[in-house]
Amino acid sequence: MFRGRITAVLAVLALTTGCGAADMTRQASPFANAQGARTVTLSVPSWVGAQANVAVAQYLLEHELGYHVDTVQMDEVPAWDALSQGRIDALLEDWGHPEQEQRYVEEKRTVVRGGDLGVTGHIGWFVPSYFAERHPDVTHWKNLNKYADRLRTAESGGKGQLLDGSPAYVTNDKALVKNLKLDYQVVFAGSEAAQITQIKQFAKEQKPFLTYWYTPQWLFEKVPMTEVRLPPRTEGCDADPEKVACAYPHTPLQKYLNADFAKRGGEAAAFLKRFRWTTEDQNEVSLLIADRKLTPEQAAEKWVDGHRSTWKRWLP
Repeated sequence: MFRGRITAVLAVLALTTGCGAADMTRQASPFANAQGARTVTLSVPSWVGAQANVAVAQYLLEHELGYHVDTVQMDEVPAWDALSQGRIDALLEDWGHPEQEQRYVEEKRTVVRGGDLGVTGHIGWFVPSYFAERHPDVTHWKNLNKYADRLRTAESGGKGQLLDGSPAYVTNDKALVKNLKLDYQVVFAGSEAAQITQIKQFAKEQKPFLTYWYTPQWLFEKVPMTEVRLPPRTEGCDADPEKVACAYPHTPLQKYLNADFAKRGGEAAAFLKRFRWTTEDQNEVSLLIADRKLTPEQAAEKWVDGHRSTWKRWLP
């Protein structure tokens, strides 16, 4: 979930789909970046919002433009490496990876920018709204220690629990807990799917919890949550990962293409550059996949059938 500094989500086959897929870069399509091939290879991150992007792009590439689309599930940094090497053609949702951008876009020029996705991402700490309504002051970080006992779990070692997803995600949470002198322990659920299961269980029992989470995300429709205010951001406040003591940024999510594919990818490359939708669009498809249990293709088809005026603008 700025997932370059934070990452989060749902695996295609985990929630039926976030955060924390295995490194699957070796599964790259043999057709990726192949001259003249009507095949496109897209990276699928492990969170459901990114899966929604790929599902709709794949459906339109196949049904409107006549391409075969291969998808490869992988974590974010390995996806950048694969993109540079031409093992995948496009990455449709990046939360900010300045080191990879500098290396591959600015220096090696093996990756090019594909434009805004149209969605702004934000990571933060959240408590359930039913708890925030009863205890409004919990929504400010300075008051979190007051509630540490209420948020203690068997896994948090006598401290309050801050629930995270996969340890593979790059987050600031451990540094924030330390630097803000909070009586909390970061506990990793293991994946976004497991984290969602835990959040739903807490909500079912109306228990309080504190969790790392992000927007946009369909789960807010099922479990309303309220963000905890962390210290405001200042210039360079998160430059040193060990000293960070400020809130996560709001990040306009970006698309990136393999440089050769951007030049020679024809209609597919042109389409992916034009692909741009809203948070509401993404959440609509995400909810169909993660909550209503439609396959990504079924969810994409349903969205495409109801939004013709939107996606027609993306076609070359």
